[in-house]
Amino acid sequence: MTYDYNSSRKKLILPEYGRNIQKMVNHIKTVEDRDERNKAARTVIGVMGNLNPHLRDVNDFKHKLWDHLAIIADFELDIDSPYPWPEPESFQSKPENVPYHQHRIAKKHYGRSIVLMIEKAVALESGEEKDDLVKMIAYHMKKSYLTWNREAVSDSEIFGDMKTLSGGVLEVNPDLKLPETKDILAKNRPIIPKKKGGGKKGKHQHHYQQNQHKQ
Repeated sequence: MTYDYNSSRKKLILPEYGRNIQKMVNHIKTVEDRDERNKAARTVIGVMGNLNPHLRDVNDFKHKLWDHLAIIADFELDIDSPYPWPEPESFQSKPENVPYHQHRIAKKHYGRSIVLMIEKAVALESGEEKDDLVKMIAYHMKKSYLTWNREAVSDSEIFGDMKTLSGGVLEVNPDLKLPETKDILAKNRPIIPKKKGGGKKGKHQHHYQQNQHKQ
């Protein structure tokens, strides 16, 4: 006995319609009478629409079904389609490349957001708003540095990096004190939830210690 496995069958052109639709379309190719071919094609279109009701949400879904029929038939079906019969080349063209912005950052560990914030600070006029923004940027720079490097960094190094990224425009007051490295690392450290179920053991241990103390 020989078994008919899908792996040994001819590959389906549009698998979402199933092998029976492929067989029906192949049969239509063999029908000699043109009127009968047209009638059979309309019947298959109806079945294809029922198998894929989600296509009803697509604009002009009937046109889409007829295009799919052409694809399943390998563009070799001679029928009177209500829509222009598509050309094979129209489905073989490669999609256009999507352009991606390649932002070059001198110190990548700070990220693009820090660069944009620095650009914003550079554009501001001197004043309290600019000073506050510079302080906030310096804090986030130190936080970003420690997130990626996990080692101590001096405030003077952060201030120097800000000056570099701003093209020498932004100079931080050297008397500015940023949060300590250990405090920032403590905030960045993930919180591990305590395991449940230790309450009963703790009570017994406390009771035992009290008895030992009385003795």
